[in-house]
Amino acid sequence: MTPPIATLAVIGSGVMGRGIAQAAALAGCRVILYDIDQAILDAALTRIRASIDKGVRLGKTDPQIAERAKEAFLLTTQLPRAAQADLIIEAAPENLEIKRGIFRELDAHAPATTLFASNTSSLSITALAAVTQRPQRFLGLHFFNPAHIMRLVEVIRGDFTSAETLETGVDFVRRLGKTPIVCQDTPAFIVNRVARPFYGEALRILGEGQADVPAIDRLMESIGFRMGPFRLIDLIGSDVNFAVTKSVYEAFFHDPKYRPHPIQQKMVESGRLGRKSGVGFYDYREKRPT
Repeated sequence: MTPPIATLAVIGSGVMGRGIAQAAALAGCRVILYDIDQAILDAALTRIRASIDKGVRLGKTDPQIAERAKEAFLLTTQLPRAAQADLIIEAAPENLEIKRGIFRELDAHAPATTLFASNTSSLSITALAAVTQRPQRFLGLHFFNPAHIMRLVEVIRGDFTSAETLETGVDFVRRLGKTPIVCQDTPAFIVNRVARPFYGEALRILGEGQADVPAIDRLMESIGFRMGPFRLIDLIGSDVNFAVTKSVYEAFFHDPKYRPHPIQQKMVESGRLGRKSGVGFYDYREKRPT
């Protein structure tokens, strides 16, 4: 039986990395947060601590737990230092070769007992694990944005993931107060495979001029969706949404139902990434999100 996770390393301090790190710190873990630049890390920690304080103000977080969580972080720009953890969750850009390069280096420095996990939303866990010497200790832990709030986590079993590793992953997710759902290592797993038509049809309707962005969102929200497709893309980031769409399209050997839309590419190339850039399908510059 693998001991409980005491130290978690999160590779990448972007939106997803910050959310995962915050959830783990609030659950009592010591968190090593890695990124390529110290200024990026310092800004990430400031945002995490502000988010924790917000939870206290809203009455959702115990003040004593919050204070402990805010001091639970160790920041590093050195991957070998980040490798010294019980569990490492990679939250790097959705690019197979970038992620494989990270895991190769981590594998060279991490203790043999360390578990590896990827937060990928669409790439093969088995393909990522193949570059390491511990494929049986490798799994997927796909959180949803914002990771410190959303309860669902897909726990993905790669072809070589051991039963013990899977069990440890499920237990860790539950410790964070979240709901694990075990998935097989298939393209886009469950949620993102279901979500592709949600975005794809909305983009096609927009591209054909049948309705504008606000109308499409209002219609979807009127039937029970908490966010329409374009509000959701802006929250996730057009760049992330486009990368996942391309990944799924390629993984299914260019099945037309998963084909990306030119609007996605145009949004990314013009820098309209959504909330994080201030402009996406909507304009957020009047009140930037916290």
